[in-house]
Amino acid sequence: MTQATFHLPDFGEGLSEAELLEWLVAVGDQVRPGQAIARVETDKAEVDVSAPWAGKILRLHGEAGARIQTGEALVEFEVPESHDSGRRVDSPSGGEGQARPADAGTVVGKLPLASPTPERRDSGGQSVAGSSPRAVPAARVRARELGLSLHSVDGTGPGGVITRADVERVAEPSEAGDPQAGEPLRGVRLAMARNMARSNASIASATIMDEADVDAWWTTEGDVMQRLVRAIVAASAAEPSLNAWLDETRMTRVLHPHVDLAIAIQSPDGLFAPVLRDVGGGSPETLRNAIQRLVTATHERSLAPSDLRGGTFTLSNFGRFGGRHAMLVIVPPQVAILGAGRIEPRVIAREGQPVVRSMLPLSLSFDHRAVTGAEASRFLGVVRADLELHD
Repeated sequence: MTQATFHLPDFGEGLSEAELLEWLVAVGDQVRPGQAIARVETDKAEVDVSAPWAGKILRLHGEAGARIQTGEALVEFEVPESHDSGRRVDSPSGGEGQARPADAGTVVGKLPLASPTPERRDSGGQSVAGSSPRAVPAARVRARELGLSLHSVDGTGPGGVITRADVERVAEPSEAGDPQAGEPLRGVRLAMARNMARSNASIASATIMDEADVDAWWTTEGDVMQRLVRAIVAASAAEPSLNAWLDETRMTRVLHPHVDLAIAIQSPDGLFAPVLRDVGGGSPETLRNAIQRLVTATHERSLAPSDLRGGTFTLSNFGRFGGRHAMLVIVPPQVAILGAGRIEPRVIAREGQPVVRSMLPLSLSFDHRAVTGAEASRFLGVVRADLELHD
């Protein structure tokens, strides 16, 4: 037998670390290739890390809650001497084989709400079944943050699964006595803090505002999102400079031939921006179903890492929560974001006469390093014109 080291894989573009949520194996366990061995959270997705080889677990690097850098050692395996994974193996002076899989493991993008508790072993190597209550990943993370044992929480989810709300309900009395207790930023909220700081430090942001008369088609049940998406596609065709990326290192601009639209979606765990691919290439029904899939996956925390990468433009329909206009934050390498405010009846002039119309406020923030004011104005003008069409 020989020893092999598995390193934390690179889950996506630009991700440098992940937070270890929980181990799904214990030292001494025999695992098979593809078996989930750990659950981690990247900037915006919870994923399972799978074993690259069959073998025995010798060592686990890191405790739950630790942040591990991409490429750092994650698990030590004992594998057969004849083990040949077809991957590079380095042998340091100490004689240990250090194997690094070329595909860096397997990412399981969609997680069940609660996984069966894996088999654990006690200090004597005996199997211990059912040692951890069934809970959704968000509940496990919150329980660790509060120092709360899940054994003290009664689950109210399907089949008795413990939810985040169950954890917070039990923790509420103990938190009430300490008004100064702080909650560390983790996962999605930590990623949001870093992205916003990065944007503020590097982007020359500017914002222009307008409003569209949508009285011809809007009702309280109107499909505002579909109309906004259609308008963005039309504006990107007329003024491509906003559907673009800016490479800050080389100061080069990439104009995209199609719109991969990131849609800001609020959830109890924070703000997500999953991506709709080529939004101009399908039917209205296809678009409606795709939006609903992303909304559902966001709230169930089952988004795959690929769902959160590659957006060329962002839409924030913040008006459903309130507010008319906003100065929005652009996330690099994108160069623009459109915000839609609260639709409300207002008195405007039509042919010199006051009339009451349903008005949709629009805010377009753009990176002035890559986009001129005239280009942004033309883009917003097309958005407005498309939204004011009767069909």
